[in-house]
Amino acid sequence: MKKLNRSSGVLLHITSLPGSYGIGEIGPQAFKFVDDLAEMNQKLWQILPDNPTDNYNCPYGSISAFANNPLLISLDFLIRDGWLSSEDLRNYPKSDSNKISFKDISSIRNSLLSKSVDNFLINITEYQSSDFKKFCKKNKYWLDDFALFNVLQEILNEEQWIRWPNYYKLLDKNHINSFIIKYKNKIKSVKVLQYLYYKQWNDLKLYANSKGIQIIGDIPIYVSMNSVDVWTNQNLFKLNQKGEMLMQSGCPPDYFIKTGQVWGHPIYDWPNHKKTNYEWWLNRISFLFEKVDIIRIDHFNGFAKYWEVPAKDSNGLKGQWIAGPGKKLFDLIQKKIGNKIILAEDLGEASQDAKKIREPLSIPGMKILQFSFGNGRPLEDIEENTVVYTGTHDNNTSIGWYYDEPGENSTESIKDFKKLRKEVKKYIDFDKSNLHWSMIRYAMESKASFCIIPLQDILGLDSSARMNIPGTIGDNWEWRYSSEALNKNIKTKFKNITLESNR
Repeated sequence: MKKLNRSSGVLLHITSLPGSYGIGEIGPQAFKFVDDLAEMNQKLWQILPDNPTDNYNCPYGSISAFANNPLLISLDFLIRDGWLSSEDLRNYPKSDSNKISFKDISSIRNSLLSKSVDNFLINITEYQSSDFKKFCKKNKYWLDDFALFNVLQEILNEEQWIRWPNYYKLLDKNHINSFIIKYKNKIKSVKVLQYLYYKQWNDLKLYANSKGIQIIGDIPIYVSMNSVDVWTNQNLFKLNQKGEMLMQSGCPPDYFIKTGQVWGHPIYDWPNHKKTNYEWWLNRISFLFEKVDIIRIDHFNGFAKYWEVPAKDSNGLKGQWIAGPGKKLFDLIQKKIGNKIILAEDLGEASQDAKKIREPLSIPGMKILQFSFGNGRPLEDIEENTVVYTGTHDNNTSIGWYYDEPGENSTESIKDFKKLRKEVKKYIDFDKSNLHWSMIRYAMESKASFCIIPLQDILGLDSSARMNIPGTIGDNWEWRYSSEALNKNIKTKFKNITLESNR
């Protein structure tokens, strides 16, 4: 894989961008954030997965591993391009600028997106029609199934494909073809939304690259049970003949939760993937590299070994370790994508197993500063070919981590909590007003080639700005920042630390 150049960047999901419409979009505020990154001398913008999310709005739970989330389409740019008018947004609800209310915005946004599709299909030019057809042809291998899946959910009024009639659930060709003919216009509308996202995203990526910013995309290792990927590739997952899960994903007891976690994804049938020469995975990686410059693979350890839990279980205690596909898959990936950068989220018990895949291919692993105290100087074991973070979307903010005592479900005792915070004081000089800057500087000065800081830490926010609490449902993924929060003083401070750290 390609060697990393010493640089730094910011972790911020698109939904967390500011703006007037209750959720971050790939619109004017995204371009403004690129300008902010350039002003702070940053070279990297890491986002979370931008696929269509499940009912819990989790970016790591999607109905498609390939499709984009239409809720992130910029309404301002739809107006600019003539697919909506300003009058269409007159009754758009006001929302808390620091918190996304998915319930309040989803219905009206979907209505506006539907109207923009109608306007597109009515007013499309000959060039736009040709470009749209090229997009559909190029992406046919995933787009046709995704559009069909969406419309089946709508018409059957049942989003869970496992509950569809057998002739749809088990992909009877005659019934599927009849459905496609009957609902061809609805299916086309789904494709138009994907096209509109593609056009807006492509403009944003070109702009970011012109400013010297590389975008880091994110691939969750697993896909949701209720996804088009599982529905159309049932032989690639451990399912019974009815399409039901036999085993599910999870993890053993860890820092986050003492009973382990159940994630609820279906487990891959890796021998069947091998029979296809891992075609689905190669397509998935290649497709994302058309959208981003660098890919981070979430739960990379699962390719070495993974925690498999019986489908009926509600916690991870009865799971077991199973060997993954190993280095063979990544040899094929490297052969297909060439000299590009893949980052491995290799945290947890199987990190040493994952190292056997990473090291021969020079795939960088991850270090999180919050997890690095307690065993001597925290930066000593950070190698150059590494990505270091103060924390990620799954961690508390640096301020919340240091000052908030552990909750009842934490594996960390109050005694250990206090002991560890004393150790932090040995290595980092700070007071309550500048802990976040001290953590940032400490990470930036490490040997790691890449250093990525969550925006919450740059803004000095407490645990109320946390993006996700693993093992919980609800009230996650809702945080946004206000445009005035990232002010000139903060940008100058972060830029200076970057320059002083030779990044």
